[in-house]
Amino acid sequence: MPELPEVETLRRQLDRKIRRKRIRELVVYDAKLGAAPNLKGRMVCGVRREGKFLEIMLDDGSALRLHLRMTGRLFWRTAKNAEIPAHTRFRLVFAGHEILGVDPRRFATLTLVQPSRSGSSPADLLENPDPSAFHHAARRRRLAVKAFLLDQSVFPGMGNIYACEILHAAAVDPRRPASSVSQREWGIIGREAKRILDLAILCRGTSMSDWRDLHGHIGDFQYHLHVYGRKGIPCPRCGAGIERIALGGRGTWFCPGCQK
Repeated sequence: MPELPEVETLRRQLDRKIRRKRIRELVVYDAKLGAAPNLKGRMVCGVRREGKFLEIMLDDGSALRLHLRMTGRLFWRTAKNAEIPAHTRFRLVFAGHEILGVDPRRFATLTLVQPSRSGSSPADLLENPDPSAFHHAARRRRLAVKAFLLDQSVFPGMGNIYACEILHAAAVDPRRPASSVSQREWGIIGREAKRILDLAILCRGTSMSDWRDLHGHIGDFQYHLHVYGRKGIPCPRCGAGIERIALGGRGTWFCPGCQK
């Protein structure tokens, strides 16, 4: 599943391509997405991200809200190419170009939302993380800190790859109860989260399987991984062998030698 760096990569690429461009048509091929709203003539004011959601903001105050889920991808191409790739679920057409939404497993969602959505959003991890807020949220949570990091209400956009890498960088054992992590340690986790996520965005994400950016290019962060997918390989910090366990139903890679 695309995680925060991959979604932010798409957001930045989309914003450069479609800001202040008018939509000619939204074509929906998959009835599971619902009927296509009439967006002809609507201008794109910008593209924002909320956790793993993308929102294409329109000039009437509404927004196209997209979640890629497991296998969803977006591709930018010239509109002259009439051939529609397999598993295309929608096309968002502009003058001369279009965005294809391709999703083999059909889990991605696309909805038109209004600005009156209620509720406040948690702080974005690319902003200055607040260790006191993390410590407060975890104070009564007995689940493993790795599973807690995947709570989207506290860490919007966090995913399995980056949770493993962040805890290794912070030298925190992923099996520890979240409530046992001190505020000082949350400060380290927050700092490492920002550093790692920023680097992953510069690398345009992690291509371990089918992730591609808006232009069909793979990301490069897989070359910077220290623990994820590296079972049995020596830890770059202490030399102990990386181990893999399951936590909360998710594969978890860590170093038993230096993560305490």
